[in-house]
Amino acid sequence: MKSVDVVKRDGKRSTESFERAKLERSIRAAMRAVKAPEGQAEDTASAVCDVVMQWLDSRPEVTSADLRRQAVQALEPLHPEAAIIYKHYKVIM
Repeated sequence: MKSVDVVKRDGKRSTESFERAKLERSIRAAMRAVKAPEGQAEDTASAVCDVVMQWLDSRPEVTSADLRRQAVQALEPLHPEAAIIYKHYKVIM
């Protein structure tokens, strides 16, 4: 996959390169927050990342908010409770 820049919303860094591992960790964390088994968390994170990677394929740059929306959209049918946690993580924490 080509490099995709993520425009950050916090203003501290203008952009950073997309890292699949970082997205996987955050999806797994949302799954753990709803007490999903570790195997399910791993499988779900991988599936969500596969969908997001397809979406990223035609984009050289995305916002972190767009990336989060796409991840939530991919996670929702797999685990709705985890999708809510992931979607509102910054608000909850």
